[in-house]
Amino acid sequence: MYNELQYNDCIEACIETMNACNVCYISCLKEYDIAMLRECITLTRECAEISSFAAEAMTRMSPYAFEICELCIKMCESCAEECEKHNQEHCKQCAEACRKCAQVCREMCCVA
Repeated sequence: MYNELQYNDCIEACIETMNACNVCYISCLKEYDIAMLRECITLTRECAEISSFAAEAMTRMSPYAFEICELCIKMCESCAEECEKHNQEHCKQCAEACRKCAQVCREMCCVA
C-alpha cells in the first residue's frame, strides 16, 4: 500500500496537468476559429477532470488509485496528441504537462 508521500510526484503532475488543461480549455474557447479546436476543447475538459480525480484518489489513498492513474495516463496521452496538432502556446503547454503527467503516472504504476 502506498502512502501520500510516495504518491507526491504523481499528485503534483496531475494537479499541474489539471491546471494546464483548464487554461487551454478556456483559451481555446476564446480563439477565433473555435470549430478547429472542438476536439481540443473536449479533451482538455475531460483530461482536467480525470487528472483532478486521480490526484484526489491518491490523496485519499484509494484502493483504486492505480486503476484511476492508468485511465489518467490514457487520457493525458490522448489530450497531448490532440494539443500537439495546434500551434497555440496554450496547447503546447498543455501537451507538455500531459506528457509529463503520463510519464510520472506510468513510473508510479510500474514501481508498485
